[in-house]
Amino acid sequence: MGYPFLLKSLQRLILLIGLCQAYTSESNQEKAVRDLLIRLIPDVYSSFEITVDPTIFNDDQISFKILKTSENSTVKITGNSGVAAAWGVHHYLRNFCNCHISWDGDQLKLPEILPNASVELRSADRYRYYQNVCTFGYSSAWWNWSRWEREIDWMALQGINLPLAFIGQEAIFKRVFNNLGLSDAELEEFFVGPAFLPWGRMGNIRGWGGPLSDSWHIRTVKLQHKILNRMRSFGMKPVLPAFAGFVPRNISRIYPDHEVAKAERWNNFDDKYCCPSLLHPEDPLFAQIGERFISEMTKEWGTDHFYNCDMFNEIRPVNDTPEYIRSVGQSVFTGMKLADSKAIWVMQGWLFTDRGFWTEERAKALLTSVPSGKMIVLDLNSDGSPFYKKFDSYYGQPFIWNTLHNFGGTSGMYGYLDSIGMGIIEARSYKNSTLVGTGLTMEGINQNYIVYDFTLDMGVRDSVTDVNHWVKNYATQRYGEYNEFTDRAWLLLKRSLYSNMEPSYRARFLPITQRPSLGYVPSIFYNVEDVILAWDNLYEVSNKFKGIKPFMHDLVDVSRQVLQDMFSLQYLFVVHSYKQRKMHDLRTSSKTLLKILYDMDTILNTNQQFMLGPWIESAKAAAPLEEKSQFEYNARNQITLWGPRGEIVDYAAKQWGGLVMDYYIPRWTLFVDTLRECLINNSTFDKDKFRQKVFTNVEQPFTFSKKIYPVEPIGSTLHALEQIYETWRPFYTSNVAIYRKLTKKLKEKRMQRKKKNGKRNQL
Repeated sequence: MGYPFLLKSLQRLILLIGLCQAYTSESNQEKAVRDLLIRLIPDVYSSFEITVDPTIFNDDQISFKILKTSENSTVKITGNSGVAAAWGVHHYLRNFCNCHISWDGDQLKLPEILPNASVELRSADRYRYYQNVCTFGYSSAWWNWSRWEREIDWMALQGINLPLAFIGQEAIFKRVFNNLGLSDAELEEFFVGPAFLPWGRMGNIRGWGGPLSDSWHIRTVKLQHKILNRMRSFGMKPVLPAFAGFVPRNISRIYPDHEVAKAERWNNFDDKYCCPSLLHPEDPLFAQIGERFISEMTKEWGTDHFYNCDMFNEIRPVNDTPEYIRSVGQSVFTGMKLADSKAIWVMQGWLFTDRGFWTEERAKALLTSVPSGKMIVLDLNSDGSPFYKKFDSYYGQPFIWNTLHNFGGTSGMYGYLDSIGMGIIEARSYKNSTLVGTGLTMEGINQNYIVYDFTLDMGVRDSVTDVNHWVKNYATQRYGEYNEFTDRAWLLLKRSLYSNMEPSYRARFLPITQRPSLGYVPSIFYNVEDVILAWDNLYEVSNKFKGIKPFMHDLVDVSRQVLQDMFSLQYLFVVHSYKQRKMHDLRTSSKTLLKILYDMDTILNTNQQFMLGPWIESAKAAAPLEEKSQFEYNARNQITLWGPRGEIVDYAAKQWGGLVMDYYIPRWTLFVDTLRECLINNSTFDKDKFRQKVFTNVEQPFTFSKKIYPVEPIGSTLHALEQIYETWRPFYTSNVAIYRKLTKKLKEKRMQRKKKNGKRNQL
């Protein structure tokens, strides 16, 4: 039979072994949950008895049973998977012990005698999905195993059974491309830096922030092994990457007769950093590389048969005919199924936000290019702009309803809880609905936890819940006990910040974190007085709850929000003073504007989760010595300029201690100084000249700076809060009448813009 046959047989055997790696026995899933309990509640973990029994309800839903009686001191939890059992643990801790587990910290004050319980619960859908491809840039770019272990524990406790696992794929692509004949030097022009990997993977950019070294590849391959092993130990089904057709430009050196096109330019990146080559979908090489990639990846990590692939993320196909679009879909899936006959394509539905291109005919061509049930569409922004209605439940393909909510991992409290609650129920009851799950697809985590907690809860329910009642329970669980002040604070926050009737993305356009200009209309869609009153209530009980991590997080966050809102309103004073050419008023209002920023920096630095230092130091810690400078530049550039020339400036803006002091304060200082110079010289504000000046003097120097920022909190939150509260609470009261008028005008301006944009969209 010869050597080639033996080699092929060996490859098939290796692939079969890889496929088998994904299975985890019930006993091992039980052990995974017990180990989680040891990490989470080491003092009382032995009070929980964990059983995994796939037959408890004999269906595909995630389900668990909880039993605790007076006769037995043990809490017995049975799940049909490790994920289900862990979810049962969380349900018990939260609903019977008033505990709370979140990105912001845990509140785990368990009662001395564990409460009785008898619960049977099944998820309303088959899947609970987690993560956006962008999350791996905006939040987890620098995570080590310790941080990933914590996040996977959180996933299990939330019942997440379909998580995205996107670490290390560049190492696999390197093997494939090297085997095709591409050199390491050619790949350096293709792979982007660690903070920008998601956009390199989606064909938006190439080379920017790179290159990637062998040490990075080794690190991420090892890390992905740990991540996948842990996910699978709970019975999760990780979603792995697939080949989308993007290749290094020098592919033509090796395959000169194969048809390639240049991908569309994205966000005005120069040719050096944009537009990788894109193989023609009908070229046999397309499917061959797709097969090789998945085969190589499966040999390394095994598979659970779910693969993410996004070919048209914010870039249009090079050919707009339905026939071409269908051929792209067929080629992508062919590459998957050649390597894995059980492959299921998981596709983010973000491409459909390009309404000008994705007509029903084109969308249908893509969605029906693979057999029904072999694609799962992530309706990525269901809370803001669902597409399952426009495309008739994706023409029969299963879809998952998701809360996206946040773009770029930006700071700022906002959301629309009522819309999420109604939206999920509506999707389930939609005619011929193919809904198979709910999920979270935020671009960045560590913000607005309440929005995602509510989405996860609604994933169980088959009817609209009383949102106010849910919010009151949230406050009690988050802080460990009912309190009239915290209860009132969260109801006020729900009524204001979390009743946003506008699309969520508008809330990221905040003057405080945008390059200074004269033309901003601050996105204040709520009654600022409600936020101030919520602040009052949290301040009232700040000493009582000072030992509770989630409370201290929220105390800083609400204080930050108050200062952010006051900055937005004060900004309008500054602009008005300049336009009225009143120098004295401009000086006074400018001084107040900058004082707000200094105080914000002070209180942000009292809580590690609001500090710049951990982000930069974790980037440096992920790099070998010779790459620390490159990784630090990646970290600094992503949250500021996002590109060499500010191509996506301020998109991933954060309100972090240190960043406020050394980035936002210098920008706004330069802005108000420029306005004063204009009045003195009787000249007008030149926005283009200012843009270049602030880029040269502030923005670009910050990205190249090597200043070291602390990673541990500076000072006491309560001490900083007391000074800030005593300064700004009376200031707000004395200006409340003016603020009310300004807020009213802002609402009117937004309504005018909304009507204008609506007419433009109709045209």
